[in-house]
Amino acid sequence: MAEVEIDDNVVFAVLLCSYVIAMEEEEEQQINNVQPHQKRVKRAAHRQFWVRPWLTEGRRQQFGHFSNLLDSHLRLEDPAAFQNYTRLTPELFDEVLQRITPEIEREVTSFRQPLSPALKLAVTLRHLATGDGYRSLAYAFRCVVSSISKMIPEVCQAIVQAYKEEVFSLPVSPEAWKALAVQFEQRWNVPHAVGALDGKHIAIKKPPQTGSMYFNYKGFFSIPLLALVDACYKFVWIELGGKGHMSDTQIFGDSELFNGLEENALGLPPPCPLTSSPDDFQDMPFFILGDDAFALRNYLMKPYSRRQMSREERIYNYRISRGRRVVENAFGILANRFMCLLRTLEQKTDTVKDIVEATVILHNLLRLRHPGIVIQEVDHEDLNHDIIPGAWRDQVDWPDVDQPNAPRNTATGDGKYHRELLKKFFSSPQGAVDGGAS
Repeated sequence: MAEVEIDDNVVFAVLLCSYVIAMEEEEEQQINNVQPHQKRVKRAAHRQFWVRPWLTEGRRQQFGHFSNLLDSHLRLEDPAAFQNYTRLTPELFDEVLQRITPEIEREVTSFRQPLSPALKLAVTLRHLATGDGYRSLAYAFRCVVSSISKMIPEVCQAIVQAYKEEVFSLPVSPEAWKALAVQFEQRWNVPHAVGALDGKHIAIKKPPQTGSMYFNYKGFFSIPLLALVDACYKFVWIELGGKGHMSDTQIFGDSELFNGLEENALGLPPPCPLTSSPDDFQDMPFFILGDDAFALRNYLMKPYSRRQMSREERIYNYRISRGRRVVENAFGILANRFMCLLRTLEQKTDTVKDIVEATVILHNLLRLRHPGIVIQEVDHEDLNHDIIPGAWRDQVDWPDVDQPNAPRNTATGDGKYHRELLKKFFSSPQGAVDGGAS
């Protein structure tokens, strides 16, 4: 038999194929033997862009709303439009920026140029003013969505820390409480009142793994905002610790304000007569104003709820309702100015609380810097003492916190006694005002 000659190239190819097959079988066996707790390392995907061309610093300066519109044309040519865009005047914008810059400024590195504090503040204010989503803000300001999601909570926290002690704090001394009471008596003819209490729902996206805890009786998920407001529409105290399913009485009962009032630990002035008349020896405590959802206490006065009321009771209800209307108008001004509160906020609950607290701080700051208000903006009365709704009601539909089936707490004897005392005072010659007895 003749011998067959085998080409060396064929031999090499066969050996190479055998080697490759053996290596693949060994690799497959190693993969199958990997323990479940061991993670496989994946190679990072190749990035097409480190920064998309339309998000570069040059494009941001050339086409972004901040550099191309807000900080140039509006600031220099139309300050009113600047205020409409950010809700702050250019001067107040610069003041806030100066106060919060140390908290939000980042160092310049050779790696990349950080976003300026002014841009961060402008983006945050625009979100608070309109409730625009992060993606819309990204297109308008030429910023990455992930950066916006970080800067907004950061700026809100910085605003709260910078101004909280200055514009938003609960009084702790009798003199400070008396100053609030003087405002209520002068503006609304309700002596000894130090604030008005009410609550609203902040709509949110359902937090994960919370079931129906944040689901309210209106049919959406929310965080309740309970607030105490002074006679000049400024917020004195807020509570954001509740959940949507809770009523305002439950939230108030769990709050530090309630505990302080119950234990007389807030520094309220001691009870004293309503007038300086020598014949008036009956002491009246200082109190807050609430609606029918709250329990009547010696520190909380509310209207009579029965239908068949005497003339004195109707006068009392008119005067109390007139005084507590400030909290409804304060909520209306706040929401009309910061429209994000009327939208469904999709951030985490902690971020939502930061946003709400920042809007309250900015509201109080604006009330202090620009205390004047157009009478048509808030509820007011005509010459016949008929209520004319404020202009904010045309744009704001903000649901109350109170649950329709929530249990009503019983009134205390002291609360009933002091309400009767206040009722008689309103109908007396010393306590009557023009139109108050009509």
